[in-house]
Amino acid sequence: MSSTPVNDPAEGQPMAEGKALTFIFITVLLSMIGLGIIIPVMPDMIMTLTGTDVSEAARLGGYLVAAFALTQFLASPILGALSDRFGRRPVILVSLFSYAVDFAIMAMAPTYAWLFVARMISGACAATFATANAFIADVSTPEKRAANFGLEASAYGLGFIIGPLLGGFAGEFGTRWPFIIACVLTLANFTFGYFVLPESLKPENRRKFEWSRANPLGGVLSMARYPIVIGVLFAYFLMQFAHNSLPAVWAYFTNAKFGWTAFETGLSLGYVGLTAAFVQGYLTRKVVPRIGETKAVIIGIAALVTSLLGYAFFVPTGAYVYFWVTVGALGGFMMPGMQGIMSRATPANEQGELQGAIASIMSLTLVISPFAMTQVFARYTAEGRDFTFPGAPWLLAALVLAAALIPFSLTMRKVDASDGKTDAATNTDQAASLEPSTSSDKA
Repeated sequence: MSSTPVNDPAEGQPMAEGKALTFIFITVLLSMIGLGIIIPVMPDMIMTLTGTDVSEAARLGGYLVAAFALTQFLASPILGALSDRFGRRPVILVSLFSYAVDFAIMAMAPTYAWLFVARMISGACAATFATANAFIADVSTPEKRAANFGLEASAYGLGFIIGPLLGGFAGEFGTRWPFIIACVLTLANFTFGYFVLPESLKPENRRKFEWSRANPLGGVLSMARYPIVIGVLFAYFLMQFAHNSLPAVWAYFTNAKFGWTAFETGLSLGYVGLTAAFVQGYLTRKVVPRIGETKAVIIGIAALVTSLLGYAFFVPTGAYVYFWVTVGALGGFMMPGMQGIMSRATPANEQGELQGAIASIMSLTLVISPFAMTQVFARYTAEGRDFTFPGAPWLLAALVLAAALIPFSLTMRKVDASDGKTDAATNTDQAASLEPSTSSDKA
């Protein structure tokens, strides 16, 4: 691993890339534990507060995710632009503290409406992951960015091993305990970051804050200057729309289909995290550099489509879920591959804006996908229907994900046609090949 320096706030001395990545890995890991810990108990929490069944709880749960995502969609580009102006460290710390407030409110929520308040607070400052991605781009050499994004993605997987398992176990003592534990963990994460998290963005790579580039679609529209980036972003939108069906529906699906408890759901999600950590933390770093980012994305799409169809049609018992989770884990190739392609096509002083655009796309899909998928689930599992199909959301997700191959393949043909010249930050000739599109080109 290279030794690109970042500034250590404690010592005022350069910090090696490896040490800086360790800090970010732990930050993302603890954030994911905090998020994953509440998933197994959310159906029971909603049913307890509203007195509804699992079908209606899924519908209401979709509203909560949409509320979180809508505020994140509006705020993420602002925070991404602020991180380009003031650095990554302060934005990450504000985000972590907001998560702690969110979990504290949810732990004490007397009604369903309070859950909305908490989710909107959290969403408004949910910049941990987008800014962490910009941090990685700051300290990584272009050829190692995809691999380092994979390392960060492994923290997602590891967090999903620990978080749901801990949440399922704590849920046996009461539905509010996972929220209390999540609050404590997030505060510990904030304290850790306050004392040891370095700043990665060099002063010469900072740019002034502009509202025109910090609106929800401004970052995405700004990336339209780089045709390769905007093409991959469209495929990324479809991929995230499909992928976000999994956390949105999983706990409700396993409850309705198999009658699983929060603990059993937590075990299954722990296995999801285990396989994701192996793929994203190990296989991605070994395989992607050898086969290339394009093939990695295609393999990831094929694997996850197969897995989603398996959930929809081939799960006669709960044990089959674990097989399809294993197949779908290879979908972990998609995000690092796409991140690597887009990052190499973006200048160094716009990495935060790129990550803000990516976060905006992710947030937009989190507004649309969980709402759509939970409504589909509720419709096809409602009591009194002649025909029920709990796997309906998985079928819809598989079709959307398969469609992502179209814009991705077309964009990669442009890369091949230009002999792979996609690094706008390091080569004048490459930057020239990524000049802003004219209005006619966009049309």
